[in-house]
Amino acid sequence: MAIHTMKNGTMEYLVAEGIAVPHAFTTRLGGVSTGHFASLNIALHRGDRSENVAENYARLGKTIGFDPQKLVLAHQVHGDAVRVVTEEDCLGLDHHQYPECDGLITNTPGVTLVVFTADCTPILLSDPVTGAVGAVHAGWRGTAEDIAGKAVKKMVEELGCCPENIRAAIGPNIGDCCFQTDGDVPAAMVETFGSVVDGFIRAAGEKFYVNLKAINALALRRA
Repeated sequence: MAIHTMKNGTMEYLVAEGIAVPHAFTTRLGGVSTGHFASLNIALHRGDRSENVAENYARLGKTIGFDPQKLVLAHQVHGDAVRVVTEEDCLGLDHHQYPECDGLITNTPGVTLVVFTADCTPILLSDPVTGAVGAVHAGWRGTAEDIAGKAVKKMVEELGCCPENIRAAIGPNIGDCCFQTDGDVPAAMVETFGSVVDGFIRAAGEKFYVNLKAINALALRRA
């Protein structure tokens, strides 16, 4: 599924061509934050002014098409928990106010899901038949615990989706060129997925380079 760059004024973000509902992988461009937060910072508790964060969400909502009052954020802990959420779970812009989890799914119209990633893998899910959507933060631990597959399974069990109808997009993350690890990371991947992931792990002396994007894509195909 191809990812395209979209621009609207100073706002710049990425979209996946196969996901029909409004969505975005944000960049740093298009907000009002300054200094080392410049410019589209959407996270509180980093030292940025809360009014800047709120304005950034307002601008992002206007550009993409969501109501900033109907956001559900993820309080991420690098695990495999996936929550089903509704409009009752919209608790504001402070992700610390939310229960801990690394995946969110919903079939409530108008509710927008937010996950945060840097090096980790963002995954968006959309079922055009039921209207259900999902957003997943897959760190290496979450990847090794198959959070992508578990999110699909929960959409099937809780929201009535058929897995073959669900479309998935994997956003920008750290590449296998740069994700250097010790042996515990490859071992965790092999324990979950088997030797099929050997092709996504490259040894370099005593270290390893791991392709998280490819392993999450494998998990989604298996689901």
